[in-house]
Parts: sequence; C-alpha cells; structure tokens
Amino acid sequence: MPSFSGKYYYSVDPKGRVIIPAPFREIISSNYSTKLYITNDPFERCISIYPLEEWNKLQEVVRTKPKSDKAIKYFRRRVIASAIEIEIDKQGRVLIPAALREDARINTNVVIVGQLESIEIWDREEWDNLSDPSKVDKHTIEAGLTAHGL
Repeated sequence: MPSFSGKYYYSVDPKGRVIIPAPFREIISSNYSTKLYITNDPFERCISIYPLEEWNKLQEVVRTKPKSDKAIKYFRRRVIASAIEIEIDKQGRVLIPAALREDARINTNVVIVGQLESIEIWDREEWDNLSDPSKVDKHTIEAGLTAHGL
C-alpha cells in the first residue's frame, strides 16, 4: 500500500483550515475512505492525521492493551480523547480544531510531513528546531538506527 512521505510548507487560514498536499490527497482518495481522524501526538507538539482505516487499526491495538497500564492510560487520554473525525473539503483543506492547534502551538506557518501511515502537522518554527541536525546527538541516533537495521 502506498505510504505518506514528503515535507510541505503551508499556512493555516484564519478559520483554522490547512491544505492537505496533493500527493497525500491522491493517496487518500485512491486507497482510503474520505474520513480522517485528527488528534494530538502522544509526546510531540504536533498534530497527527490518520485515514479512517489506519485509525481503526490503531484503536484495535489499543483495545487489546490493559486499561490499567499507565502508558495505555496516558495514550488514551492524550491521543484517543483528543481525536476528531474530519473530512477534506472540495478545496483540499481540513479544519484543525482550535484545541488541537493550541495543544500543538500551531499558528500560521506549518510543515506537513508524511509518516508512512499517517500525516503530521507541525508549527514551522517547532519543526525547524526539531529537525535541525546540529541539535541532535548524532552518535546516539546513528546507534539506534543501526540497531533497527537502518
């Protein structure tokens, strides 16, 4: 199945809408239903968007985990509780709910990035800081990637 990849720069309009990049819209229209789920990321200050089918897979995994586990409780409260069903409008946009924009500190300029089965939306400044190679421990990251065969 095709996956979401790539990085795109856009602006959020005054109503909180942002354009989903055309390559991502094509993947959605060719492989998924038109329904999407938008939610908080568990740890990062960004928003994640999942096609309905990928969201359902994630929910099924969560359902199999013990509700009393602290990590699962956190995930349910941070991610599942903030999830909202959305659709892409005729202009290729989605509405980012105000609460999610606030949680992710998303203002006007955003970066939309593919993450294989999902899409992330980042505030441009936050993304630039996060993805700056000079700000990561290259040796630790390289060792981790090597351990995963990458």
